[in-house]
Amino acid sequence: MSTIRTAVIGFGVAGRVFHAPLLTADQHFTLDAIVTGSPERQQAARLAYPAADVLTTAEELFGRADQLDLVVVATPNDSHASLARAALDAGLDVVVDKPVAVTAQQARELVEAAKAAGRALTVFQNRRWDGDYLTLCDIIAQGRLGDIRQFDSSFEWWQPSIGTGWKDTTGPDAGGGVLWDLGPHLIDQALQLFGDVTDIHAELDRRKDGAISDDESFLSLHHASGVRTRLWMSTLAPAPRPRFRVSGSQAVFTSHGLDPQEAHSIDGRKPGETGFGLHDDARTAVLEGPEGAQDVTLKAGNYQEFYRRLARALREGGPVPVDPSATIRSVEIIEEAILRFGPAVPMG
Repeated sequence: MSTIRTAVIGFGVAGRVFHAPLLTADQHFTLDAIVTGSPERQQAARLAYPAADVLTTAEELFGRADQLDLVVVATPNDSHASLARAALDAGLDVVVDKPVAVTAQQARELVEAAKAAGRALTVFQNRRWDGDYLTLCDIIAQGRLGDIRQFDSSFEWWQPSIGTGWKDTTGPDAGGGVLWDLGPHLIDQALQLFGDVTDIHAELDRRKDGAISDDESFLSLHHASGVRTRLWMSTLAPAPRPRFRVSGSQAVFTSHGLDPQEAHSIDGRKPGETGFGLHDDARTAVLEGPEGAQDVTLKAGNYQEFYRRLARALREGGPVPVDPSATIRSVEIIEEAILRFGPAVPMG
C-alpha cells in the first residue's frame, strides 16, 4: 500500500524532537511538508528533512490538501483546536499534540467535527509509552503491589529563569504554564491506571520573577476507585522527586528520572536505533515490601508504537492509538483546577 502522506505544523520541540523523527522512522509514513513561520526553524527543517516542503503558513498547507493524507498539529496549545478543525475541514486525518484543546468545550466540538467529517482524529499522549510507565503497568497487572492506595507522579526540572517561549509568556487562559504543559501527561496516566476522579485539589504557584502563569504546581485527585493521586509539576526543582512512587497493600514501586526518549532525540539519536528509549546508565526501578527490596528492569520507552497503531487504524479502519474523547476529561480537570484554585498567585 502507498505511504501515508503527512505534514507537520510547527517545528518547535513537539514537531522537531517528537513527531518528525517518529514519522521518518516509520515506513508507513512520509514527511511531505513542514510548516513554521520562524526563518531559523525553516532552515533547520530544510537541513534535517530535505525531501519535505517547508511552508510558512497553515493556509499554504491546506491549499494543497489534496496532496496529503494526515496533518500533525504541533503548535502552541491555544491553536490546537482551530488548526485541527481546519485540517478536518480540508478532508484530512489529524494528530493533535496534547492537550487536544484548552477548553473542554473546544475539545468536545473537535471530536464531533471529526465524527461528522468521517475523518480520524487522535491525540499524541506519548507518555503512555514511557518505559517506566509501561513497567509500572506490568507490575500492577501482575498484582505485585496488592491493592493500590497512593499514586505519586512528578515531572520536575531546573529552569529558574523565565524563558522566551510561549509556555512562559502565555497565560493559563491560553494554555500557558506548567499545568497545561505537563498536566495532560500526568493526569492522563493517572486516569488510564485508576479511572475517573470525584474530587480534586490544586496548588498553582508563580515563583519566578515576572511570571504570568504557573511554574510550580501540585494536583491531588481522588479516584472513584479509592486511589489517591498526587501530581507534582515544576520547572525550578533543584533536585527532582521520584518519577513514580506507587504504594499498595503489599509493596511500593519507585522509579527515578524521566524517560530518555526525548533526550535521545535531542542528541540526534533515532527511534529504532539500538538503545533508543533505554537509560544509558541501565538504572532500575525498585519494588520494596516488608520482606525487602528488589530491582525491577525498566522497559524501553516506545513512542513509535503510537504511529504504528495510527498506521494500522488509517489503513485497516481499527481504533486510533488514543481515543480523543478519553482526553477530554484531562482538560476538564485542568479547567476545574484553574477555576477553583487559580490563577496562580505570585510567591515573591
